[in-house]
Amino acid sequence: MVYDYLVVGSGLFGAVFAYEAAKRGKKVKVIDKRNHIAGNIYTEEIEGINVHKYGAHIFHTNSKEIWDYVNQFAEFNRYTNSPIANYRGEIYNMPFNMNTFNKLWGVVTPEEAKAKIEELKAAAGSENPKNLEEQAISLVGTDIYQKLVKGYTEKQWGRKANELPAFIIKRLPVRFTYDNNYFNDRYQGIPIGGYTQIVEKMLTSNLIDVELEQDFFEKKEEHLKTFPKIVYTGMIDQFFDYQFGTLEYRSLQFETSVMDKENYQGNAVVNYTDAETPYTRIIEHKHFEFGHQPKTVITKEYPRNWEKGDEPYYPMNDKKNNGIFNKYRELAEKTPNVIFGGRLGMYKYYDMHQVIGAALSVVTQEFN
Repeated sequence: MVYDYLVVGSGLFGAVFAYEAAKRGKKVKVIDKRNHIAGNIYTEEIEGINVHKYGAHIFHTNSKEIWDYVNQFAEFNRYTNSPIANYRGEIYNMPFNMNTFNKLWGVVTPEEAKAKIEELKAAAGSENPKNLEEQAISLVGTDIYQKLVKGYTEKQWGRKANELPAFIIKRLPVRFTYDNNYFNDRYQGIPIGGYTQIVEKMLTSNLIDVELEQDFFEKKEEHLKTFPKIVYTGMIDQFFDYQFGTLEYRSLQFETSVMDKENYQGNAVVNYTDAETPYTRIIEHKHFEFGHQPKTVITKEYPRNWEKGDEPYYPMNDKKNNGIFNKYRELAEKTPNVIFGGRLGMYKYYDMHQVIGAALSVVTQEFN
């Protein structure tokens, strides 16, 4: 087959582009270095439970267009993300809301909660925050910061909070209602049967060929010569041979276990906000789909420093790395017949709805 496009990566961005291109009669080859499709939203069945292999993914959006689009490929349930925080055995609701404030200070009304937060902020005196620690304290005071922000954030980023830039926490969600819904978005849910089916359906076309365990860089020059256009969703610095330097990421290690019990922690997501616990959270996958299987599957997430060869998860969007990325972006804009997209191609942490929106925007530019 003579192809119109090579799509590098079968995650959401690549899959949406391939699907839309095939709808328009274009022939597409999709390659992925992993042994499965769907990128980081890949789910695999273990003990009858759809396990989120690369961390919890909860779909949420305010866009009816995006919601309707993704519902073409799966039926979504009514799951609402209501994580809880475990600080040395104390349980708190997240995001910070009236349940949290009642547990911390015994306050009952929004007026009491607001007064307490203002009292703590005034006592801290962080009027011109210079780092993340000062920024967080200026927003919510020391009590919430010490119990629910500091330990988790330092584990997540691998740096002390007073060494992290203030812009990482531009704001902290504070709600003066008894509402445990983490997201404010109008639409939210989990696909019944897992996420993999969404990408499977996107890539099911006689105009799309998929090859797994294919490393683009083993045949990079050949690919550039062979295909009229390439949609590249890998690391942008790797594409350009790291000529401006290596972009930094945080990585994750996942430890998944089958538990011989029906219910391990009573919630899909439990964050461990103390510094001593080495993992940031435990995911109990069955609760995403309200499962009643006799066993359960949990995953502990351990943040890790990233080195070349590791899976990149969170871009380190500080001043230094953004400066490097901007050089790559300028080079990408001058590179003919290559479209860069997705989390790695744009060096940006996207939620799923944002990836779909970005891919559809590229489709519009490409075909209209």
